[in-house]
Amino acid sequence: MFVSDDLNVNSQGNLTIGGMDTVALAKEYGTPLYVMDEDLIRDNLRRFHGSIDRFYGGKGMVCYAGKAFTCLEMCRVVASEGDGLDAVSIGELYTAVKAGFPMERVGFHGNNKTDEELAYALDNGVGHIIVDNISELHRLEKIAAEKGVKAQIMFRIKPGIDAHTHKAVMTGQIDSKFGFALETGEAFEAVKEALSCENTDLVGVHCHIGSQIFDIEPFEEAARVMLRFIAKIKAELGYEVKSLDLGGGFGIKYLEEHDPAPFENYLERVSAVVKAECGSLGISQPFIIIEPGRSVVAPAGITLYTVGARKEIPGIRTYISVDGGMTDNPRYILYQSEYEAVVANKASQERSEKVTIAGKCCESGDLIGEGMPLQHAESGDILAVLATGAYNYSMSSNYNRVPKPAVVFVSGGKSRVVVKRETPEDIIRNDI
Repeated sequence: MFVSDDLNVNSQGNLTIGGMDTVALAKEYGTPLYVMDEDLIRDNLRRFHGSIDRFYGGKGMVCYAGKAFTCLEMCRVVASEGDGLDAVSIGELYTAVKAGFPMERVGFHGNNKTDEELAYALDNGVGHIIVDNISELHRLEKIAAEKGVKAQIMFRIKPGIDAHTHKAVMTGQIDSKFGFALETGEAFEAVKEALSCENTDLVGVHCHIGSQIFDIEPFEEAARVMLRFIAKIKAELGYEVKSLDLGGGFGIKYLEEHDPAPFENYLERVSAVVKAECGSLGISQPFIIIEPGRSVVAPAGITLYTVGARKEIPGIRTYISVDGGMTDNPRYILYQSEYEAVVANKASQERSEKVTIAGKCCESGDLIGEGMPLQHAESGDILAVLATGAYNYSMSSNYNRVPKPAVVFVSGGKSRVVVKRETPEDIIRNDI
């Protein structure tokens, strides 16, 4: 019935998440409200972790991609499951440090890390830094030398794979701001440079071909390309790369017609390629890292709104306006990302009309979706937008000086606030 198995309808006809009544949650905590099913998050992490153990004999690690959704409690959840963390800014690193996350299980990404960020990463003992360009390598070498430490690094490689996804989230092709190109020889020259450095230790190579990918074949091909690069390094430079990070990008179900493969299928098929290629190339199987983010949290999250105005324009469209919008979900205005929505207090009824869900910002493009099937919605109804656990809270803004919503976790029939709702006072906190 819904895009996520943790959503259902109770005897009152209300939408539930993790068995909890969303209408009651909206009443208790107010709207807009992000609600996340912690039990489903943990289950998804365990599925990935279990697949690594099964298909790679435990010789690997899950690094949750924090950019999808990060807060102190999310870091604690990931840490308690024994997984790693992929961080991309000093803010994400700081959050992990404050949450008590084991920093040796953190990988630090970014295409333009500042000296301050690199120094902070080294000071706090991150497990490895994914170096994006040659100037970063040289700056990191200098900073590490000044601190008297040896930085563990990986190189981000562009494998030249067409990932069949939205161009804004394709990252593995040669025309990308991320990483070193294979086709031009840039990546190989960078490896040679790294091996001559005294204060950096090249422990692995990394690739990420994009996001929201349904096909498994691009992941298989990326593994082949990267393993052949590792074999070339061994053959020509006599150096065996120990780790291979294959990134993330596993697609999830946003709409009923979406049919992503189970996570386990991705990992099983790619592991077969890894084993076959390592055997034919005569190299040891590297330690495999994966970086799921969206696939861990997106299905586990919904956003609740209160319907305000209903505006019918005969022969054109019907607008349903809610008390949030592009400030808490900018993905439609950025990518035209599609979602399913439900009137939470009428969830048992048929979605009988198609509407445009509009936000409250002073911006014509402030929409959550157009032509969306929905139950008949009136002022005061509670509207739920589904599968918003990734890239909603993390991309939210204070445009129009709108305070950000709270985040509530539900687990085992109980709910708790993990991020407080912002107040107008929070909006002016840094003003002078």
